[in-house]
Amino acid sequence: MASDNREAFLNNIAEKAGRPRHQLAEHPFVPLNDLPETTLADKTSAELFDLAKQNSQSIHVTFQTADTAGLADLLNQDIQEKEAKSLLLPTDDRLAEYGLTNWMAGVTPSPTYWEPTGGREENIQRAQNADVAVGCVDFLCAESGTITVATTPGQGRSFHFLPTHYIALVPKSRIVPRSRQAMDWYDEEIKAGRLHTSNINFITGPSNSGDIEMVLVVGVHGPIDMSYIVITDQ
Repeated sequence: MASDNREAFLNNIAEKAGRPRHQLAEHPFVPLNDLPETTLADKTSAELFDLAKQNSQSIHVTFQTADTAGLADLLNQDIQEKEAKSLLLPTDDRLAEYGLTNWMAGVTPSPTYWEPTGGREENIQRAQNADVAVGCVDFLCAESGTITVATTPGQGRSFHFLPTHYIALVPKSRIVPRSRQAMDWYDEEIKAGRLHTSNINFITGPSNSGDIEMVLVVGVHGPIDMSYIVITDQ
């Protein structure tokens, strides 16, 4: 909305309400409580892990663990179980950090990549055609089993929503109590100029619907299933 249109719109609302326009400087936001910061803040890393596992499984996510030495074998097993004929990977340095450089070179099926310099339609088509996508996510929120991931040139938003099966890689150190801690990190990274993104995705398991006779159907308009692999030594 253009600035002039926005001001006219807000002035009209204030006039209809019979009161002057509120100014943020005069009415600063004051939280009612400190629950966003304190909820689950007393939990240990082990307790957050257990809670994340429980809540992930409750939203129909396959929750797995591996260290970097065993990660490639677990990925191979998962891909074979899905009988995947096409595999999509991000262009992301974290794959190398997780010890997957050799795996990427020899995995079957041979992967395609979300290309930072590729055309938008070309990348979307790769995601649409992928039987399995293996994504690098930023956080796992223990409270809800939600993963968070910022859109980047090497991993666009369609990467996470169009493949048939989706596997999320998340270091154990990136399990946080709830979404507030994730948003605080994103806010700091964006303000510092270290993160440039068009959107941040909060994904709580595969899509599902109970609209038809209250029968739950999982994977309605997205991946039909999701797996989280928590990398225990990261």
